[in-house]
Amino acid sequence: MTGRNPKRPRDSNQLAKRIVDIATGEEPEEEINEARSKAGKKGAKARVRSLTPQERSEIALAAAAARWKKS
Repeated sequence: MTGRNPKRPRDSNQLAKRIVDIATGEEPEEEINEARSKAGKKGAKARVRSLTPQERSEIALAAAAARWKKS
C-alpha cells in the first residue's frame, strides 16, 4: 500500500474490520499516514507555485508571529 492512499470502505462492517485491524496492528497505520503526508506535500508545492512572492511573504510573517507569540 505504500505510495497510495487507501480508500475508506463504504460498508460499515468493512470499515469496522479495518479499524480493528489498525488497532490490533494487523494493518500498519504508518503506511496510511505516509500516503496522506505525501499528498499534503504535493498540495503544498502546488499552492506555492500559485502564490505571488508578496503573498508568500505575508504568510511567512504571520507564521513567524504566531510561532513567537507569548502565551
